Amino acid sequence: MNLKDLYINFFVSKGHKQIPSSPVVPENDPSVLFNTAGMQPLIPYLLGQPHPYGTRLCDYQKCVRTNDLEEVGDTTHHTFFEMLGNWSLGDYFKDESISWSFEFLTKVLNIPIERLAVTVFAGDDTIPFDEVSHDKWLSLGIKEERIARTVSDNFWIAGESGPCGSDTEIFYFRSNDEIPDVFDPEDDRWVEIWNNVFMQYFKSKDGIVTDLPHKNVDTGMGVERTTAILEGVNDNYLSSVWKDIIDLISELSNLPYEGNEKSMRIIADHIRTAVFISADPSGIKPSNTDQGYILRRLIRRAIRHAKQLGIDINSNWEEKIAQLILEKYKPYYKELVDNENVVYEVLKNEKIKFNRTLEKGLKEFEKVTKDSKTIDGITAFHLFDTYGFPIELTIELAQEQGITVDKQGYLDKFKEHQELSRTASAGKFKGGLAGNSEIETKYHTATHLLNAALKEVVNKDVHQKGSNITPERMRFDFSCDHKLTDEEKSKTEELVNKWIKEGLDVTVREMTKEEAINSGAECMFIEKYPDIVTVYSIGDVSHELCGGPHVKNTSELGHFKIIKEEASSAGVRRIKAILE
Repeated sequence: MNLKDLYINFFVSKGHKQIPSSPVVPENDPSVLFNTAGMQPLIPYLLGQPHPYGTRLCDYQKCVRTNDLEEVGDTTHHTFFEMLGNWSLGDYFKDESISWSFEFLTKVLNIPIERLAVTVFAGDDTIPFDEVSHDKWLSLGIKEERIARTVSDNFWIAGESGPCGSDTEIFYFRSNDEIPDVFDPEDDRWVEIWNNVFMQYFKSKDGIVTDLPHKNVDTGMGVERTTAILEGVNDNYLSSVWKDIIDLISELSNLPYEGNEKSMRIIADHIRTAVFISADPSGIKPSNTDQGYILRRLIRRAIRHAKQLGIDINSNWEEKIAQLILEKYKPYYKELVDNENVVYEVLKNEKIKFNRTLEKGLKEFEKVTKDSKTIDGITAFHLFDTYGFPIELTIELAQEQGITVDKQGYLDKFKEHQELSRTASAGKFKGGLAGNSEIETKYHTATHLLNAALKEVVNKDVHQKGSNITPERMRFDFSCDHKLTDEEKSKTEELVNKWIKEGLDVTVREMTKEEAINSGAECMFIEKYPDIVTVYSIGDVSHELCGGPHVKNTSELGHFKIIKEEASSAGVRRIKAILE
C-alpha cells in the first residue's frame, strides 16, 4: 500500500471523510494561477461555510507551484506535487490533531521518535505562547530539547489581516550523521515533513486579535518528500515516485543519471506537471498568458534539456514519458483517463511549434551578431524569452564567432523577469488564501446570472469554461463559436439587470450529486465534486452546483455592465464585466 492510501485509510479510521482532489486550476481565486496547497479549495469552509461532507475531512490534492521554477533541477524542488491533508472544521483541535499526526508517523510509517523534532509558536505581544501544543508534544515523548520555539515560522495568517493562528511543524532528521540532542531549525539536516495549522483567531488591519467563532485545523504533508524519507534516499528523484521516469529518460538519452542529474530532473518534473495541467478540466493550452504561459514554458524547458541530453527531439520521446506518468497516476485521478489524448496532443503540438521557434532563433542570432562583436544583456534575454535560447547556448554560439556576451546584463534582466513571475504565480497570501470580500461575493453571484442570461440570449448550450474574480471586475469564459453582436451583449446586460432589480432570493440546498444532476443543476466540472454537494438557486433563473460564497438576494448586486467581450481560445469567448 502506498503513502496516499495509508494516509487516507488512517484518517478515515479517525472519522474523516475523503473528499476528491480539486483541479489544479482554481475557480474564482485570482490570487494564484494554480492550487498551491491542499487547503486552497477549502477556503469557503475554513471561513465558516458548512461542508457537505461534514467537519472532518481528508484528501490528497494536486498542487502546482511556479514561484521557484528556476530551482527545479536540484534534489528537492518540484513544480507539481501531491499534498496530503486532513481538516477539522470547528470539530477537534490541537490535542487530537497532534496525537494523530504523531501516531501516523510513528505507528503507521514506523518513523523512529529519535529522528523527530518539532517547532511551536513562542508567543508575541498579542498572541500567547502555544503551551497546549508544547505540552502535548512532551506528553507524546518528544524531549524538551527537540521542541523549538519560534515566532514568524510558527504563526499563520491570511495576508495582513484575516483568520490566523499558531502552527506546529514536524521535522525529520534526514542525515546519516549522529542525531544532535538539541534541535536547531536552521540546521538543514532537519527536514520539515508535516505542518499543523490551528486557526483560532481573527486579526484586524489595526492589529486587534479576536477569537474566531469556530476553531479549525489545517494540515499538510508532501507525498514526494515523505516518500523519499521513508525510502532512505537523499535525492527525491531516486525515490519510487520518480525512479521509473528517470530510468526512461536515461534509456531515451542513452546516458546515465549520474552526471546528467539536472537535465533529467527538469525533464521528469516539467513533463509530469505539463501532463496534469493539460489534463485539467479547465482546458488550459499553451499560450503567452497566465496558466498557458506556464504550461508553454514548462514544455519548452523540457525540450531544451532533452536536446542537451542528445535525445532526438523529433521522435515521440515526450509521449513515451507522458504515457508512463499517466499510467502511474490514472488510478487516482479520473481526468487523466478522460483527457489522455489531449495530453499527447498538447505536448506534440508545442514541440512542433518550439522546434520551428528554435530555427527562427538561430536566424535571429545571426541577425543580431552580423555587425557586432558583443551581445548585450537585453538581447541575450530576448533570445531566451522569445526563442528559448538558454544563456549557455547563446554564449557557446558567440564564442565560436569570437563574440562576447554581457552575461551579467542577462542575469539582471532574468532576475527582473523572475520577480515578475513570482508575483504572478506565487499568490498573495501564505497558503494561497483568496479574498472573500463583499464585492467578490457579489461578482461570484453575478457569474451565475450572466451564465443564465447567455443561455437565453445566445444559445441554450452555452456552458461556463472558467472564471476569474477580483475586487475590480469579473471575468467569465463560456463556450461560444462566434463573437457576440452588439445586440447580444445589450440583451445579456438587460436580462442580468432585470433579474437584479427583481430581487431574487439566493437559496442553497445540500443533496447527493446524482440528485443534483437529476434536478437539472448545472456544474462546470462534475467529476471534481464530492458525492454530497451544495446547489445554489437564484429564483427560477439559475440552478448550479457551487461552493460559494453568494449574496442572499440579487438586489444587493447593483448595476451590471459588460466592459469587454473577446476570444479566449478556440470555441471559447470571454466577458469582462463590472458592478456599478
